[in-house]
Amino acid sequence: MNRADALHRLQTETFDVCIIGGGATGAGCALDAALRGLRVCLIEEEDFAAQTSSKSTKLIHGGVRYLEQAVKTLSREQFLMVRKSLAERRTLLRNAPHLTRELALLTPCRNAFEAFYYTVGLKIYDYMAGRRNLRPSRWLSGRAARSLIPELKANLHSAVVYYDGQLDDARFCLALVKSAAAEGAVVINHLKIKNFHFSRTGKINGATAQEGLTGETFRFRAEVFVNATGPFADALRHLANPRLRPRMRVSRGSHIVLDAEHLSGQTAILVPKTDDGRVLFLIPWQGRVLVGTTDLEDTLSRQPQISEAETDYLIDYVNRYLGKPVSRADVRATFAGQRPLVQATFTHDTKSLVRDHEVETDNRTRLISILGGKWTTYRLMAKDTLDEVCRELNVSRKSATEHYVLVGGKNFDPGSYTALMADYGLSEATARHLLLKYGDQASAVAGLTRENPGWAALLVAGKPLLQAEVVFAARHEMARTPDDVLARRLGLSLTDAAAAAAARPVVESLLQA
Repeated sequence: MNRADALHRLQTETFDVCIIGGGATGAGCALDAALRGLRVCLIEEEDFAAQTSSKSTKLIHGGVRYLEQAVKTLSREQFLMVRKSLAERRTLLRNAPHLTRELALLTPCRNAFEAFYYTVGLKIYDYMAGRRNLRPSRWLSGRAARSLIPELKANLHSAVVYYDGQLDDARFCLALVKSAAAEGAVVINHLKIKNFHFSRTGKINGATAQEGLTGETFRFRAEVFVNATGPFADALRHLANPRLRPRMRVSRGSHIVLDAEHLSGQTAILVPKTDDGRVLFLIPWQGRVLVGTTDLEDTLSRQPQISEAETDYLIDYVNRYLGKPVSRADVRATFAGQRPLVQATFTHDTKSLVRDHEVETDNRTRLISILGGKWTTYRLMAKDTLDEVCRELNVSRKSATEHYVLVGGKNFDPGSYTALMADYGLSEATARHLLLKYGDQASAVAGLTRENPGWAALLVAGKPLLQAEVVFAARHEMARTPDDVLARRLGLSLTDAAAAAAARPVVESLLQA
């Protein structure tokens, strides 16, 4: 991906569709459009996956909690959402094998009733997945549960293990962007839409954009515009048509990150019910333990922050289930994202809103907005959106994303880290890291160490990250700021805040060079 070339193309070409928003949904829309043969551009105001799409709980799941709500309330919408999510779960695992994996989750049970209740519920979860189920759930005795997770406290009755998926969310989003670019899409980050231009009938037919790095403005044209800005969708809807009523509410999902010693192995824990009716996860994640998430109604923000009360809340639940006490001093990093919740009517509780999506077309401006949704169903959201785009363009093109393997995954071999070690003199930790971040492009990253041996140095002590990765991110992944690299290309800011701070001067120097 070359940003200068993309800017030139945006100013000199006319597009069938412009996608605004470079998170999972927007990136998915851009890939879907490109595979349908449409002339497409993707514009992101900040960086790809800068907001919600890099701050998830890293799960590919149908939603155990949503299934429970569906059963209790006999909600058809909740059932349908769980079924769609379970169908998409295996698709995501297949299409990005380097960025995803199956994940075992253990649900602790305090008594025989809970053991029966959760065993039956998770068998229903298995049944709804059908042939796409990953592995069958199973009941474990208390002793068997503690042998699987030795850190568990001894006071549990038994447990149920089930399986969902895990993803590297920021890298997955970037893989979507890179795949769209490989299929001919124009993709640009750090570019803001300032205003729209309209035809005599009031339909949007162009926009003015401002370069986030230089302040330069220019106009460009597209036949159809898609609003895929997630929690910020109302702002763009109102920019196009101030008469539209707000549709979005946001809830904050906050996480803390702990050292791996608190949860060894590769099995996660699902806390099935907190005192206030939520679920929580304790998940092995890139050499750390990810704990989350909260679900609190929030005010829209580009920099949502975890509160002290949320930190204490998450620590409290860690200490309820794990034997080694955790305090604030053990927290290595925190992050918070805002969920885009679409509402048809006002409700007092964001937890009760269905995490499904809606495609809205404004009758006046013909702006198409994709509202709501979640990571697991990004591809279906993109498909539904592009179906509407094709109706607007009066063309018949089918989605081709279901079996499309993303950049990095086509020739991915999980055992090829040994070749990286032999060919480039890398440590096993670094070779494995490169393989799981870049897939079959890992050798291209490692190859930069031959161009400049200094880039073979570690980015920061104690981490398997190479300075070459910063160069690769700048040259081939449109990274322009230290946060682009540290938070999203490498994910270091979200797992080890101190290490990210130590690496920042090196990243700044490499980006300047």
